[in-house]
Amino acid sequence: MRSMHLRHRVRPQRGVGVVAAMFVLVVLSVLGAAIARLGWTQQISSAQDMEGARAQRAANSGAEWGLYQALRGSWTSCNGATQTLTAMKADLGMIVTVTCNHDSYVEGQTGAGDPPVFSDRTIKVYRIDAVACNAAASCPDATRVGSVGYIERRRQVQASDQ
Repeated sequence: MRSMHLRHRVRPQRGVGVVAAMFVLVVLSVLGAAIARLGWTQQISSAQDMEGARAQRAANSGAEWGLYQALRGSWTSCNGATQTLTAMKADLGMIVTVTCNHDSYVEGQTGAGDPPVFSDRTIKVYRIDAVACNAAASCPDATRVGSVGYIERRRQVQASDQ
């Protein structure tokens, strides 16, 4: 009698398998979404790294162009001179804004002749600022700073005419 009494008290469990299957499906769905998100983030990061390298090359080229203009070209008195270079838009997808400023300093004296006649030696120090970005019109583009996909790199150089 006792065994019959226990048999009636213990009831078979039903529906546990369905709950476990639902739990496994939810966990796998969350894991799949996380993997997809990670892949997307890595793809965006890789594209921005490549764009950053292109922007750095464009900024370096703009700085070299600005140095040439200041030392050998048309910017011999370049205070505040600015030029936007759009030729790299086709190759690199970047435009570069180059700005030039200079300061003149008197450094020592030079003498020539017999007896020597001394005169002040003036040196110009040029500061070239090249900003490359993937904007449509000019760099830097204040409206796009901080947005996804906007890339900007800056190169600043100094050189003297002596």
